[in-house]
Amino acid sequence: MKRRQETHVGALESFAIGAIRIVQVGRREIGILRSDDATVHALLNVCPHRGAPVCKGKIGGTMLPSAPGELVYGNDGKVLKCPWHGYEFDIETGASLFGIMRGRLHKFETEIRDGEVYVSA
Repeated sequence: MKRRQETHVGALESFAIGAIRIVQVGRREIGILRSDDATVHALLNVCPHRGAPVCKGKIGGTMLPSAPGELVYGNDGKVLKCPWHGYEFDIETGASLFGIMRGRLHKFETEIRDGEVYVSA
């Protein structure tokens, strides 16, 4: 099994809250997202549906299951929407929302040490 290499991707403060910044880690493009709770997510910039640059999509929320005639919006800041076909993914798990597709986003482990962000890829 190939051992993952830890790569420094920048200072935590250099990543805007709620926005994805794409960095190069080896031969991979990885989107780094800093949540408002200081959590950092690292996502491979490839949609599992058709290979779109998913990290160029919008971060937001989604419509939640609700009663007939009711519209409920939720998960604001926790959903990444693919720019090509609109598939929505949970940023924390990488899973497709509502079981629409079986694929999931590839996530990498992150660590913050002394105010610096590292990704294991």
